[in-house]
Amino acid sequence: MSISRHFVLAAGGTGGHMIPAHAVAEELMARGHHVALVTDERGAKIPGIFDRAQVHIMPAGRMTKNPASWPGALKAILAGRAMSRRLNETFRPTAVVGFGGYPAMPALLGALADGIPTAIHEQNAVLGRVNRLLAGRVDAIATAYPGVERLKPRYDAKVHLIGNPVREEVKALRDEDFPALTDESVFRVLVIGGSQGASILSSVVPEGLSMLPVALRRRLQVTQQCRAEDIDRVRKTYAEMEIPADLATYFNDVPEKLGWAHLVIARAGASTLAELTCAGRPAILIPLPSAMDDHQTANAREMTEAGGARTITQARFTAVELAKQMQKMAMEPGALQNAAKRAWNCGRPNAARDMADLLESIGHAPIVNDPVRVGPMPTTLNLAGVPA
Repeated sequence: MSISRHFVLAAGGTGGHMIPAHAVAEELMARGHHVALVTDERGAKIPGIFDRAQVHIMPAGRMTKNPASWPGALKAILAGRAMSRRLNETFRPTAVVGFGGYPAMPALLGALADGIPTAIHEQNAVLGRVNRLLAGRVDAIATAYPGVERLKPRYDAKVHLIGNPVREEVKALRDEDFPALTDESVFRVLVIGGSQGASILSSVVPEGLSMLPVALRRRLQVTQQCRAEDIDRVRKTYAEMEIPADLATYFNDVPEKLGWAHLVIARAGASTLAELTCAGRPAILIPLPSAMDDHQTANAREMTEAGGARTITQARFTAVELAKQMQKMAMEPGALQNAAKRAWNCGRPNAARDMADLLESIGHAPIVNDPVRVGPMPTTLNLAGVPA
């Protein structure tokens, strides 16, 4: 019989931190537990998540490279720590888990001061700044990738490969066939650039598609996320090329669009990679070069080395290079289906479940550090002609 417990989840105010935290919260609440969220004002405003949990907005100081900012940041961290300790007194959590971002630090510091079991979850393939500061003090470290840079070997005993939680709608795609694709059928390309789009995709992708052989170009159907300032220009370009294109600044039905996409062109954010590998969709990845510690390049490595994606650095991301890579994937027999299979094999669809298991075990039973069991690809997928 399940015992109802209380858990505090702390996350920075971006989708990359909040979406995994939300997925774990939903899993915990489905098991009968109570959940409280600690975040900042940005996180509290993200729609459609944590609707059934307590939400606490707390100060969180950001330690920049400018020493002049440090006194104010330290003051905010200490104020948040004090507020977290007051929350611990009333909510009495079994464990506190941080999902990265500066708001996670005060909550974890408060838990450590009160002797409450703690964990951190790292979404990227490079340990984030806050997680680096606290990795040595927490009870468990959950990772999304087998190898995480800046994670010290001496912490290996408490590291657990979990993956990044994804939405149920994306998880449902895992057992569906790869969309049928013949030499005559429509070739669907999905272009996404993170939560706010990416202007370089709007500049390079249309020109790159225009360089494809006519037989392939005439089959294209493009769905592309664009920044507001780019969308009219991109729409005009596709119209002149006579390529059907659905453009928007934001898509609220990405799982549906991912379900029928044959190829995805995208940044290499943690959530994007988790969804691509869970669904099993081949991709061309262009890591954001300004990402902290170049973590998007590290994120793309596993899927690329497995053969599920091709990575192009932003410095080399030209229309000519894109067209060359697309032709290799789209025109070689079985190449896309093979890449889809390899992407699928990188997926960790049960990340939310495994993270909830880990949190339930902290302080109540030994934490078993077993590798995540991904399992074989379902035989129902349409992979005829794909080499094993």
